[in-house]
Amino acid sequence: MRVLLVNMPWSPIDLPSLALGILKRSVDEHVPDATCEVLHANLEFTDWITSRTEFTAEDYDYYALSSYFLGCGDWVFSSALYDDPEWKDSEFVAVMTDKLRRSRMRMTRELHRVVPEFVADVARRVVELRPDVVGFTSTFQQNAAALAAARQIKRLAPHVVTVMGGANCDGEQGAAVHRNFPFVDYVVRGEGEAAFPRLLTALQGGDRAAAASIPGLCHRTPETAHMANPMPTGPLPPAAILPPDYSGYFERLAACVAHQWVEPKLVVEGARGCWWGEKHHCTFCGLNGSFMEFRSKSPDTFYQEIMDLAERHRVLDMYVVDNILDMRYLSTVLPRIIDSGYDLRMHIEIKANMRRPQLQVLADAGLIYVQPGIESLNSRVLDLMDKGVSGCQNVRMLRDAAETGLAVSWNYLHGFPGETADDYDPVIRQLPALEHLDPPVDLSARIAIERFSPYFNRPELGFTGLRPEQHYLFTYDLPEAELHDLAYVFQAPQRGITEPTVGRLNDGLATWQKHHADARLTHTDLGDRIVLVSRRHSFDWRTMELTDPFETAVFRLLDQPHTAAALHRKTVAASASAAGEEPTPRDLEALLEKWVTLGVVFTDAGQYVHIAPAAVNQDLLRLDYMRHVHARREAGLPAASPAGAPDEPAPALS
Repeated sequence: MRVLLVNMPWSPIDLPSLALGILKRSVDEHVPDATCEVLHANLEFTDWITSRTEFTAEDYDYYALSSYFLGCGDWVFSSALYDDPEWKDSEFVAVMTDKLRRSRMRMTRELHRVVPEFVADVARRVVELRPDVVGFTSTFQQNAAALAAARQIKRLAPHVVTVMGGANCDGEQGAAVHRNFPFVDYVVRGEGEAAFPRLLTALQGGDRAAAASIPGLCHRTPETAHMANPMPTGPLPPAAILPPDYSGYFERLAACVAHQWVEPKLVVEGARGCWWGEKHHCTFCGLNGSFMEFRSKSPDTFYQEIMDLAERHRVLDMYVVDNILDMRYLSTVLPRIIDSGYDLRMHIEIKANMRRPQLQVLADAGLIYVQPGIESLNSRVLDLMDKGVSGCQNVRMLRDAAETGLAVSWNYLHGFPGETADDYDPVIRQLPALEHLDPPVDLSARIAIERFSPYFNRPELGFTGLRPEQHYLFTYDLPEAELHDLAYVFQAPQRGITEPTVGRLNDGLATWQKHHADARLTHTDLGDRIVLVSRRHSFDWRTMELTDPFETAVFRLLDQPHTAAALHRKTVAASASAAGEEPTPRDLEALLEKWVTLGVVFTDAGQYVHIAPAAVNQDLLRLDYMRHVHARREAGLPAASPAGAPDEPAPALS
C-alpha cells in the first residue's frame, strides 16, 4: 500500500507539519507493507505563485495566519473547490471592502482567480505518484485547499482513497465535511495516530467491518452515504504519542523560493490538553476540541525527542506546541537541556503566574519566547474569563520576563459579557507606566466565539443565537445549518465595552507600542538604598533614590502583588524598630499613590506591584538573540530568526 500525506496551503512554511510527521511515523511503524511519503504542497505553492505574481513572505503570512478570522485564505481556494474562478466574488467584495486595503483586496481576488490551476497541478502530480491512499490535514485556513485537492484527485483517479482529518475535522466539523463533500471517503476525527493506521490496515484487508468499528471515523457503506462513528471515549495516553518524522521537509524547503523568506524551525510536542482547562476552562478558549485532559510525555522521552530532532536536522530553533507547560519539566527536562550544551531557542506557552526563578530556568534552557496567555490587565475581566490570575500577576509576569530576558507574546482581548468601562479606565490611565515592558502584539481585539469554548457550549454565559462567521457564507455552497456544523468561528452580538472605550484602550496600546523600543525603567538594590532609573516619554523624572527604611521595605515587598493592608502589616514592625515610629496606613496610602503617579507601581483590584525590573542591562537582554546567532554560526549552523508561529493543535490527521 502506498500512502501519500499532503500538506496544502496555508500551512506555515517555516515549520514542518507536526501532524503529518507523526502520521508518517505511525504508518511506518504500525502498517506492514505500507510506504508513506509527505507532499509539501504549501512549499510547492510558493514556487508556483511567485513565478506568476509579485507574491512575498508577508503575503503568505497574511493568508496563513493574520487573516484567519476574516477567512481570506480559505476563500482564495474556494474557486478551486467549486471550479469557478469567479466563485462568490461579488459577495466577497461586498463584505470585505471595508475590512481590506485596496492592495490586499486586489491580490486576494487575483489569487482566487488563478489557484484552480495550482490545485489541478497538485492533483495531477499526486495521481502520477500512484498512491492507494491520500491523506489531507486541515488546520486553520487549509480546509478549502484540502477539499479542492481531494475533489480533483477523485475526479482524475476515482480508485484513490481520500482521507481527511485535523483540527478542522474534530467533532461535528468532521461529520459536516464528510456529509457534504462525497469525494472525501473517510474523515478521521480526534487523534489520528491510532485511528489512521487502523483504517489503513482495514483497507489493506478489505475489512469494512473493521473500519466501521474505529472510534470517531466517518465512512460510507453501500446502504448509507454518511456514517459517523461515536467519538473516542478518552484521549490517547502520552506513551502512544509518537515523535514526528520530518523526512523531506528541510530538503524541499532548501530547494524552493521560500528558503529565502524564513529560517526553519522544528516543531516538538511534550503534552496535549490543558491542566488549567481541566479545572477552569477559559470561557473564550476553543482549543483542545474533544479532549481537554492534560497528558504529557515522560521527561526522558521528551528530552530525547528534542535532542534527536536537533541532531538529525541540525536546527536549534524549536516551536513547542503544548497549550501549557508541564510544570514537571522545570525540574526534569529543562535542566538537562541547560547541561546539554545545545544553544536552543524555543517558543512555549506558559501560565502567567510563574515566578521569576521559574522564568529564569526557561531562559537558561533557551525557551526565550513565551506566550503566557495574559489577555487583560484587569482582575475583574480576567475573572470573567476564568483565567485564574490577577491583573497585577500579569504585570509582574511582564516585569520578570524583561528581567530574565524572555520575549513575551500576548494579546489584549475585550468584549466579555459583564465587563464595563470602569474595568478598563484604571488600566488605560496606567498604560504609559508600562512602556518599558513588552506590549501586546497588536491592538485589543474583540473576542471571537469559537467552537468547543464555554461561550459556545453554554448560552447562559452571555452569547445566544450564534451564526457562522460571514466568511463561511461566501466560501462554501452550503445551507446555514450545515455551515453551523462546519464552522469553528461564530458571529454573536457584541458584549462588554463599547467603541469609545475600545478606542481609548487602543490609543493607549498604540502609544505603548510606539514608545516601547526607547523606554526603560530599572531598579538597583544597594542594601541601604534603592536606585531607580526611568526613561519613559510620559514621565519627567530620570533617577530616584529610596533611602527611607519604610520606603525600601515597601518596595521590596512589592516584588510580589500585595494589598495595602498586607503591606502595612508586614512593614510596620521593621520600620518602627528602625525609625522609632510606626508608619500609619495613611502614610502607606500616600506613598502608594505617589508611586502610582510616578509610574513606579501598578495597581489593580486593591493590589499593588512594582514594575521596575532589576538593572541587569536591559539593552543587552533585548539583544540576547545575537548570542544565540553567534553560537549557531560557531557550530556551523545557519543563523535563525525569532520563533513566532501559531499553535498547531494536537494531531488528528493534524
